[in-house]
Amino acid sequence: MNGTMRPIPVTEPAMSPDATRITDLTGVQLSEAIHARSVSCREVMQAHLERIDALNPRFNAIVSRVDAGLLLAQADTCDAELAGGTSRGWMHGFPMAVKDLCNTAGVVTTRGSPLLANFVPSQDDLLVRRMKAAGGILIGKTNTPEFGLGSQTYNPVFGVTRNAWQPALCAGGSSGGAAVALALRLLPVADGSDMMGSLRNPAGFNHVFGLRPSQGRVPAWPRPEQWLSQLGTDGPMARCVEDLARLLMIQAGRDDRVPLSLAGDWPGGPLDLQPPDLRQVRIAWLGDLGGYLPMEPGILGLCETALQVFADAGCAVDAPAVPFSPARVWETWLTWRRWLVAGSLREFWLQPDKREHLKPDARWEVEQGERLSASDVLEAGTARSRFYQQMLGLLAHHDVVALPSAQVWPFDAQTPWPREIAGRAMDTYHRWMEVVIYATLAGLPALSIPAGFGPQGLPMGLQLIGRPNGELALLRLARAYEIRTTAMLARKPPACG
Repeated sequence: MNGTMRPIPVTEPAMSPDATRITDLTGVQLSEAIHARSVSCREVMQAHLERIDALNPRFNAIVSRVDAGLLLAQADTCDAELAGGTSRGWMHGFPMAVKDLCNTAGVVTTRGSPLLANFVPSQDDLLVRRMKAAGGILIGKTNTPEFGLGSQTYNPVFGVTRNAWQPALCAGGSSGGAAVALALRLLPVADGSDMMGSLRNPAGFNHVFGLRPSQGRVPAWPRPEQWLSQLGTDGPMARCVEDLARLLMIQAGRDDRVPLSLAGDWPGGPLDLQPPDLRQVRIAWLGDLGGYLPMEPGILGLCETALQVFADAGCAVDAPAVPFSPARVWETWLTWRRWLVAGSLREFWLQPDKREHLKPDARWEVEQGERLSASDVLEAGTARSRFYQQMLGLLAHHDVVALPSAQVWPFDAQTPWPREIAGRAMDTYHRWMEVVIYATLAGLPALSIPAGFGPQGLPMGLQLIGRPNGELALLRLARAYEIRTTAMLARKPPACG
């Protein structure tokens, strides 16, 4: 393993009681306190910076930090605006750190690659602009694997991000920095992105919520290609369901420069998270797809315990036959992913002096993609369309499809990726994440909820896949779960004290 994945000294300054009180607030509580002026934006910024100073050296969730003096000056401006009766929005005065795949004006954007270690964009991505317009103050970036590839957050620029619950273990990814920052109360809310479970896997590994929106719900701009890149999407992460929904309201909305973005704002009216009549909700539990997916011991049982919460509240939970061929779906996935990854990294691949700086997994992925023919891609598109119809058929009889958010527990932070699961060899660097591809390929919304803790005290998530454009229904169902699991959800990582 390269030298960036080294142990980090555990010397942490103490946090003041006031800082802990502020950083423990949810986003909803924090926004209310700021707008009631019971806490100042300066105090909020100071509290979060103090907590970051205390915990981030050990966990490495936030990178490329902005100067504290500049941040406090921005917080003072936010306080002055409130004093004058002006609020920028729900995130007014919130410290925010965006995933290091997003361009941020004046703040380095590395994408976890030494090829971009000194790249400072001249403009913000649309996602960043929307969060700033709602009042967020950019304090830095959240760490991500190189070019977001793989669900283990390490890179040669900043090193490894460590699990919020056990720093010897990995954080998941690619939104690992965001998930750890949330769990440790370094940020009130966070953005992430998801191509192959990059919102859902780290959310499960760190005991927070992560929502992969419907394809087109959160537009990405600028991007050089706007028609074919339909696997990845940005989305929200949070410690509670209403925070997740509030952040999605800020991130979502049609942008005409993004032709496939969904029309209108989300949710199209006042936010209503009132849980549904659970006696009318039917959940399809696919588990390990009839033994197709290898799972480490304890994961299925823990997820079934989480599903029992819904069953006890009146939901019908059953295990229908899997309506698609998982092996065929995997082959379809490989073609789409290789094709898109090869295209996105081609500018580096075509230059030998830059190609050698790509990590081996990235080079392998590009090599695979370069071998594809037009007929390979068209066939994969046809297979994907067929799979989408199969998922629609399943969702015609069920409101939600449920699967674990990962097939393994958080593993050693020094391990790039699991080579086997339950005795089965993994034939690619991302095969161990196969359980997350179904929502992605179908373009369906998927919400990872904390399922609880396994025998070794490690967290795991349960992903709920909804109908097309069904984010609000998923959030309402997650809210019903949240109401019934308050004690479990209130657990904090040991480092939080």
